[in-house]
Amino acid sequence: MAQTPQQRRANDRFAKNEAAKRGKAPAAAKPKKNVKSPVSTSWVVILAFVVCGGLLLELMRIVPELWSTMASFLSRLTG
Repeated sequence: MAQTPQQRRANDRFAKNEAAKRGKAPAAAKPKKNVKSPVSTSWVVILAFVVCGGLLLELMRIVPELWSTMASFLSRLTG
């Protein structure tokens, strides 16, 4: 049975696609999947805010103590 023009075009397209895949590595022929993070972006932002906010508050508490300690040390050296 002879091929119809529509079948011939479909076979040519398929052969062209297969020939193009043959020269590539197997990983390149497969489409890559989007990897979705198990943690949403909003939870990451909230966690970063809590950690960095706590760090900022702790620095605000420690820096004046360090400043007063350094000032008293310098006053002992000069006085």
